[in-house]
Amino acid sequence: MEIRVYNNKNEVAEQFSAYFAEKVDGKESFHVALSGGSTPKIVFDVLAANFADTIDWTKVHFYWGDERCVPPTDDESNYKMTVEHLFSKIEVPHENINRILGENDPKGEAMRYANLLEINLDRVDGVPQFDLVVLGMGDDGHTASIFPHEIELWDAPDHCVVATHPDSGQKRVSINGKVINTAKEVAFLVTGASKAEKVEAIIEKTKGFKKYPAALVQPESGNLVWFLDAEAAAKINQNPS
Repeated sequence: MEIRVYNNKNEVAEQFSAYFAEKVDGKESFHVALSGGSTPKIVFDVLAANFADTIDWTKVHFYWGDERCVPPTDDESNYKMTVEHLFSKIEVPHENINRILGENDPKGEAMRYANLLEINLDRVDGVPQFDLVVLGMGDDGHTASIFPHEIELWDAPDHCVVATHPDSGQKRVSINGKVINTAKEVAFLVTGASKAEKVEAIIEKTKGFKKYPAALVQPESGNLVWFLDAEAAAKINQNPS
């Protein structure tokens, strides 16, 4: 595990964008699972502003780690946010964008997307392998759309699962823990003071940390990087870089 701490979320976005560009460089193809949320939104803005012409976007194949079960025109759609902040500003082939169809029946879509991953990605012991999975973490310690009250979905036999938001009841399609932990690289983007308590619990492995799905992110490759701002890292034994 590598922990990188920066002064604020803008620095996190800048540093992660440089890290992403470095990972893509020299690859024939690069398959990445994106995250939704406020920090990725800033990341996409930085990628579009600073790397639109320097990254060969024809080599990058985009997927999502999770998606809300809403149409692609809905403001809650992770896909819509990515279009507005990244895809509309770069030259990426349409066929490189593999969205979760949030408007479809959730169970059927989870099956379809799992099958798509099996077809498009290399597999390790039958599990699709991304080059990079980008994750966020909620205030409750959830990641992708695996929430604490449904933590058993982490080990579900299917590559993609249907999750339910604990408060709104909204359905979401999410990759499972095996897919996350099979990735060649996993990167957490976590910012804000509201995340500090869970970041401490997970990184310092304090009492009860195993109840948070984000604590189960342990890629078999060993390549796990936390990109944190100073507020999110406030309770761990680290100094901002």
